[in-house]
Amino acid sequence: MLHKNPAQSMIALFGLLVCMASATQAQQAAPKLPNVTILATGGTIAGSGATSTTTVGYTAATVGVQRLIAAVPELAKVANVSGEQTFQIASENMTNEHWLTLAKRVNVLLAQSNVDGIVITHGTDTLEETAYFLNLVVKSRKPVVLVGAMRPSTAISADGPINLYNSVMLAASPEAVGKGVLVAMNDQIQSARDVTKVNTSTLDSFRTPELGLLGYIQGGKPFFYRQQMRKHTTESEFDIGALQALPQVDIVYGYANVGPVAVDALMAAGAKGIIHAGVGDGSLAARVKPALVAARAKGAVVVRASRVGQGILARNGEANDDELDFVVADTLSAQKARILLMLALTKTGSTKEIQRMFYTY
Repeated sequence: MLHKNPAQSMIALFGLLVCMASATQAQQAAPKLPNVTILATGGTIAGSGATSTTTVGYTAATVGVQRLIAAVPELAKVANVSGEQTFQIASENMTNEHWLTLAKRVNVLLAQSNVDGIVITHGTDTLEETAYFLNLVVKSRKPVVLVGAMRPSTAISADGPINLYNSVMLAASPEAVGKGVLVAMNDQIQSARDVTKVNTSTLDSFRTPELGLLGYIQGGKPFFYRQQMRKHTTESEFDIGALQALPQVDIVYGYANVGPVAVDALMAAGAKGIIHAGVGDGSLAARVKPALVAARAKGAVVVRASRVGQGILARNGEANDDELDFVVADTLSAQKARILLMLALTKTGSTKEIQRMFYTY
């Protein structure tokens, strides 16, 4: 057996120590990745079609969360990602009970020190509603990001993978802390309060037409240019921790020749609140106004909103809200006004207090 001389042994040992020290320094220098949990609820992002060109007529909610994660291996570069299959539904089937279950799970996870952010995959049809509900009841400054897709996972140019990557990156970023619940789609960052789906099928379907998006995602980084000024998350007065159900609130749509039938039917079905999505500035047609007045007299809270989709609903504008004891929706769409009224009714029946909430959130 050949033996190295002492000098050679010392050189070899020195080289080994240098290599070990370099490896240790590299490990210490490597940034610790944030921990992001993906809560999957179904939707188009988890959908599949008959062919690679099927972008309509596909089946939503067929792909599980682990497959979604595995399809985007680049996620491992921006966060330590784990996944839970919370629901597996098309989002038109989202219910109040689903919302309560989801929100409670989000709050439990965000209270843990080993969770830095949450991503929720969701169908696009009611994504804006779930986002706003969470914006009002999440009790953490940690990022919560909702994401969906306009094309199923099997499509040639599916938008789900890049949307998912961007949402995880956003949920892992310090810049998103304290910004409220966010929606990340089409390389854009939108606020849960103001975003809405404006197109049935195009990739840029989620927009905030007048008030504007919050920022962009480019080169794997978020760029914020404004922030949501209304109160949200940790500043919210709403607590769903002990709630098992939400009050029944329904929407009545305004149109030419509208009558009292819908209002009367909803009241007979037990509505505690009515959102009237009126024409223009929430105008009350002569044939529907008496039914809304009667609903208020029976104890239901009536909120005037607009079917227009943009602008402030003027109090005492198209109706004498003070005299009628109605509430106005401010800039909220009818579907988001419904969410705020449900939560408001868990705390109070006072229209003055509820109006304050509509100007606060």
